[in-house]
Amino acid sequence: MKTMSRFDSLSAATSWTPDLSKAGVNGSINLIERVFGENTFGLREMKNRLPGSVYDQIVSTMAEGKPLDPSIADTIAVAMKEWALSRGATHYTHWFQPLTGSTAEKHDSFLKVERDGRAIAEFKGSALVQGEPDASSFPSGGLRATFEARGYTAWDPTSPAFLMEGEGATYLSIPTAFTSWAGDSLDKKVPLLRSMAALDKAARRALVLFGEEEKRVVASLGPEQEFFLIDQEFYYRRPDLMTSGRTLFGAKPPRGQELDDHYFGAIHERVLAFMQAAELELYRLGVPVTTRHNEVAPHQFEMAPVYENANVAADHQQLMMWSLQKNARKYGFVCLLHEKPFAGLNGSGKHLNWSFGTANQNLLEPGETPHDNEMFLFFCTAVLRAVERHQDLLRASIATAGNDHRLGANEAPPSIISVFLGDQLEDIYEQLEKSGSAKASDADGLLGLGVEVLPALPKHAGDRNRTSPFAFTGNKFEFRALGSSMSVSFPATVLNSIVAESIDELTGQLEEAVSGGADLEGALAKLLAREIPTFKRIIFNGDGYSDEWVVEAEKRGLLNFRNTVDALPVLTDPKNEKLFEKYAVLSPRELESRAEVRTEQYFIKVNIEGETAARIGRTMILPAAIRYLGEVLGAHGAASAAGVSTQGLTSTAKELSSLIDGFSTALDALDVQNRELGGDELASKVVHMRDNVIPAMNAVRRVADRLEAVVPDDLWPLPTYRDMLFVK
Repeated sequence: MKTMSRFDSLSAATSWTPDLSKAGVNGSINLIERVFGENTFGLREMKNRLPGSVYDQIVSTMAEGKPLDPSIADTIAVAMKEWALSRGATHYTHWFQPLTGSTAEKHDSFLKVERDGRAIAEFKGSALVQGEPDASSFPSGGLRATFEARGYTAWDPTSPAFLMEGEGATYLSIPTAFTSWAGDSLDKKVPLLRSMAALDKAARRALVLFGEEEKRVVASLGPEQEFFLIDQEFYYRRPDLMTSGRTLFGAKPPRGQELDDHYFGAIHERVLAFMQAAELELYRLGVPVTTRHNEVAPHQFEMAPVYENANVAADHQQLMMWSLQKNARKYGFVCLLHEKPFAGLNGSGKHLNWSFGTANQNLLEPGETPHDNEMFLFFCTAVLRAVERHQDLLRASIATAGNDHRLGANEAPPSIISVFLGDQLEDIYEQLEKSGSAKASDADGLLGLGVEVLPALPKHAGDRNRTSPFAFTGNKFEFRALGSSMSVSFPATVLNSIVAESIDELTGQLEEAVSGGADLEGALAKLLAREIPTFKRIIFNGDGYSDEWVVEAEKRGLLNFRNTVDALPVLTDPKNEKLFEKYAVLSPRELESRAEVRTEQYFIKVNIEGETAARIGRTMILPAAIRYLGEVLGAHGAASAAGVSTQGLTSTAKELSSLIDGFSTALDALDVQNRELGGDELASKVVHMRDNVIPAMNAVRRVADRLEAVVPDDLWPLPTYRDMLFVK
């Protein structure tokens, strides 16, 4: 039976029409103020429902990080239950983030049946504080055996509980940590919270040295989320998208992103409706989404929130991915979060904007005269020093099979970790290195546009660099190398930990100098002049995409782990184990488990891709090509019998036959590599995937993509890039 793929586009293009019944609803007056946070048990709701003393304690925990008195758990649980029931909830769940990279939940009913048969709703403090999900089927990296099933979830009072609303079901979600029976972290939240505590402690110590009032220092995150949308008509006709999240086949279309007309273009009505629905749901969940726009590639988009406490931001990032995927289906789309769903096009990242500060002061704010802002120079130096020392760890923190396809390609930073500072800060650091002090810095100014009716625009002292994996962007650093499907928690954990170490060591040096009689200003000048040469090789303001930078980086001695298999082993290097253990962020056992889990995930994902490519090639593409060859040969025979010229048919048949032979040979080679698997050890398995399976898949694809350009549209079994990228 023929697949009339050209009709897929027609079906997809007409599968959605605007719902006029909702016209104007999303634009009602004060909508954002009215709905923001209404589905969260946040401070506003707690103030209305909790006794004053209990409310003060929970505020103290959330704002200042003080331990929560367990005795108030029952009071909070009752208030939380009554609020959830009033909003239609029937169940609650401890919502946690296992090492899979996504979220997990087990629903329990509020229902309790009394002896007389009456049903009542019950939710005690003990149920709020601790849950006991089965931990046997979650990845643990050897922290426990499969038969050791007990795991615990522990309530995180610093991240608000929220309501999840679905079709006919509403339930209360309680953010929690997830640990094994022995107390080892089996999740991404616990190490993040530990790293935030380490950074807080180190930064407080430094603030006191600078004569500042000792206040809690909190890391903040603002993760930008890039994604693709495709019509679900195409998604369900692409087994590769369904199983691996990316297209394993697909010829380059006549038009891709070459015209640069999609970036920041007008948002299509259907896409805008989807974005508005996702935003509204996120507003209700207290997620401060603020930006939306078209990205570089056709059908690629971005949404981003304002900055929040790192722990809450990490939770909200998971909710954003969930909401995007959920709401896309309502509008006939599927949201693709893979880092490289389409070969040859812009990949999708998750730029992680990161900073730290007190409630009223960003410690990475340079001010108008950064050259004499001692505290900023100190903390900025600590970050630069940390990135240079732990470039291996930062690279490993963003290493995944999906991100391997993106790093160093279209609109993505290279796999070499470097820091963009901008001309202003680079000049200041050069002055500090040479003379121990900086006398001036390039000032901001006004940019005249040469047209009187246009306003003079404020001109920043430094430009931006979109090719840098770690760029200073005014008052924060943007870690641009994260992949779009990743959890932000581990990269943030790494950043917090390495900077805590650096602040600690620099503070110790200053304390020693000051206690020896030196004034702080002089001691800081000497420290900066001494430290800058040790990390200046990490600073690079040029084009990170250029081949020249790869050569230059090698001369500088910077690391270049080109793929995940090379990067992941450094996680358990002695210096990294020592770092995490010193700051009680991850024990050696916990760190080794992360390395093993992520290595295993690489193997599994590439193995799935290899098996999927072989199956599609043998059961869909090869039969289509053979079918077309049969039609050509049939036409050739009929033409010969009729005495009509067969030159074109002969040429087409020869080309097809050659491609089919090459495709069949490539499939056979891929089958061999898929069966091999690389031995019994995980380390050899991932090397086999990288060195043998991926090249074999690429070889199959090269021939398949040539066949796509030859086989008729009505015979080709897969929606093409041309279809998927331009139907809205």
